[in-house]
Amino acid sequence: MPAHSRNSIFLGLLLIGVGALLGLVVASDLGWLPTGHAVREVVAPPVPAVLPPLTGPGGSDRNFVEVAKAVTPSVVNISTTRTSRMPEGHGSAPFEDPFFRRFFGDELFRRFEAPKDRHERSLGSGVIADPNGYIITNNHVVSKADEIKVLLGDKRELKAKVVGKDPKTDIAVIKVEVQGLPIVPWADSDKLQVGEYVLAIGNPFGLNQTVTMGIVSAVGRANVGIAEYEDFIQTDAAINPGNSGGALVNARGELIGINTAIFSQSGGYMGIGFAVPSNMVRLVMEQLIKGGKVVRGYLGVSIQELNQELAKQFGATETRGVLITDVLADSPAKRGKLERGDVIIVYDGHAVLNPTQFRNLVAQTPVGKKVHIKFLRNGKERDQEVMVAEQPVTMAKTGGEPEEGDLNADGVFVGVEVRELPSEGSRRFNVPRDKPGVLVVRVAQGSPAEEAGLRAGDVIAEINRKPIGGLGDFSKIAGNLAPKESALILVLRSNRSIYLTIKP
Repeated sequence: MPAHSRNSIFLGLLLIGVGALLGLVVASDLGWLPTGHAVREVVAPPVPAVLPPLTGPGGSDRNFVEVAKAVTPSVVNISTTRTSRMPEGHGSAPFEDPFFRRFFGDELFRRFEAPKDRHERSLGSGVIADPNGYIITNNHVVSKADEIKVLLGDKRELKAKVVGKDPKTDIAVIKVEVQGLPIVPWADSDKLQVGEYVLAIGNPFGLNQTVTMGIVSAVGRANVGIAEYEDFIQTDAAINPGNSGGALVNARGELIGINTAIFSQSGGYMGIGFAVPSNMVRLVMEQLIKGGKVVRGYLGVSIQELNQELAKQFGATETRGVLITDVLADSPAKRGKLERGDVIIVYDGHAVLNPTQFRNLVAQTPVGKKVHIKFLRNGKERDQEVMVAEQPVTMAKTGGEPEEGDLNADGVFVGVEVRELPSEGSRRFNVPRDKPGVLVVRVAQGSPAEEAGLRAGDVIAEINRKPIGGLGDFSKIAGNLAPKESALILVLRSNRSIYLTIKP
């Protein structure tokens, strides 16, 4: 075969192969050929929502770095010293024996002699509240101190003196003689909401100006047992020993509370800390600076919390509010014609939620102010104006021991022993002369009265709103109760009155 023929055949075959290859590629791209496996569609995960930026008063974005820089100069380290006298013979008793002094000499005795005075040191924190040197801290930080020193953010150490202390809120104000100090702006703690970011700034374990972050875990915490007037902010921002008196600030760098205490079973941080809200702190601080003491409002009523049974008995549709169990003589409440059995639902424009909140509202009311009170009496809503007086400095607390007596076991009072109130009952059991009753001397364990909270030593003054003048009244009223009828009783106990509901 000629050479040119062989070349033509080779060239033709090459062109056919290239054409077939191009056809396969085109067919594949156009989807004409079946595929040999399934292709799974991949879906991108959703993009998480972005939290809005922290915005400052001027509208510009602000982060926690800027907040910390702005606030930490206003938080100080407080160190206190307390000198206590050692008990006689403590520590060096063997060396005080004449036998030792004879053989070892006075020099050795003096070398090993324990000091007569012991210096106790403690650390805490404080917040500068005024450029002229006023500093807020906790009362327990400075209450027993003989010497107080303040370490400022710029490393200056200054001596401080106590301006005033209020153990009932655990707040104190001290002062250093310097001016032009940086301060923290105040926030309205009443507007604080659960879930807000907060920073706790203080000196835990002496580590100056430590910043920790958390959220507001709860507000209005009371009955914690830390102070007499409690309305704590609860936070999970790390608070440790030494943080007491430090600042709790919001994301805008405003003071919302003074760190006061922690809940801990180990002595360290466990995620629960408490701070006194800024509004309470500010009221206390202003009074301490002005007069060195806190003056609180006073109505002159004994109150208790409503439960469903009591709410039903006194015509309330819900358990919010407080039940008046007694009105003291010559008190603002007495002059305002409030009565036992009234349910206070609004005080000075604030809805009353519980006894703790009501007590704080009254205490924070300026003396001499007329407040509007809305209350329920026999289920009907009424209004009254009452002028708040100054809270007495002390309230008498007395009590007495019951004596043996007669048995009354009728209806819901089964297992209850009562007797006539002794002639000296008004003095011995702290019962006013115009409020007679019968003395409870025994309450059987497991009885309906014991489950309701009745105790030996109580004086029963009323049953179902009817006064009890003595055993005759008690027997008559108790005896007329139906077998399955509950009894609402008014009990006088340790200088206060409380209502109890006994169910059969």
